[in-house]
Amino acid sequence: MRFIQDLREGDSVHDIYLCKKKQELKTKAGKAYDSLTLQDKTGTLDAKIWEPGNMGIGEFDNLDYIDVTGSITSFQGNLQLNVTRVRRCREGEYDPANYLPVSSKSIDEMYAELTHYIETIHTEPMQKLLRAFFTEDQAFAAAFRSSSAAKMIHHGFVGGLLEHTLGVTNLCHYYCKAYPILKRDLLVPAAMLHDIGKIRELSAFPKNDYTDEGQFIGHLVIGVEMVDEKLRDIPDFPSLLAMELRHCILAHHGELEYGSPKKPALAEASALHFADNTDARMEMFKEILSGSSVNGWLGYQNSLESNIRRTEL
Repeated sequence: MRFIQDLREGDSVHDIYLCKKKQELKTKAGKAYDSLTLQDKTGTLDAKIWEPGNMGIGEFDNLDYIDVTGSITSFQGNLQLNVTRVRRCREGEYDPANYLPVSSKSIDEMYAELTHYIETIHTEPMQKLLRAFFTEDQAFAAAFRSSSAAKMIHHGFVGGLLEHTLGVTNLCHYYCKAYPILKRDLLVPAAMLHDIGKIRELSAFPKNDYTDEGQFIGHLVIGVEMVDEKLRDIPDFPSLLAMELRHCILAHHGELEYGSPKKPALAEASALHFADNTDARMEMFKEILSGSSVNGWLGYQNSLESNIRRTEL
């Protein structure tokens, strides 16, 4: 099969992809069309069926594997597939492993690098808390290693949560060296734990969508609940340190309008917010640039709220 990352404007397509999302929409003129998000392990692709009533357009739905025929065009700097024929595939026609987006980095190596940070924490109760999650809770570890960090915006792939968490933790480790006012035994653990609630906020692949718990509560509050569950088994954990850790998790989105119940009141919470935002935005740029062959301006990107351009060296 030809993977999405290898497609270019002008290419003809006749291949099988996972239909991540299907929407029945109408143009401004009132004409019906279908908008699709196609997926394989290398990424996602926007697709449109402009004539959904045509004979060559078969019945299919979200999370079906579909055999599509069409041509690649460019719209506002992004590739788009104009579909002319489509049919639902039968089991055995595809290998599901080709359709789950996976981190390009080794999950085993990333997890080993992340868990190595536990040994660098000098506050013993905090060490106990981190071990309770990352080395002793096998169900948590399995879910954390396989989860994504987002539905679509950034790190939306198997291992994405781990990759993002490691990126944030590495940045926080650097911040502690650059800014000695930061308490490392708070900031580094907070970085490791800041997004753990996402294993319950988002469902497993291939669906990778918001759960009811994720919609109602969100991963910041879920993460604090998960920390509190582990803290019940660590009676010697300092109460003030526990509150500081909870605050860092709750405030790591930085602003109330971005979903944080509290704005950062600690230097560590502010540092965590900046590290989280930096890693997320750099990944957004990476995914947008790697998904487009356009040189120069790529057009307005909703996720970054800006018209972006590829750097020329």
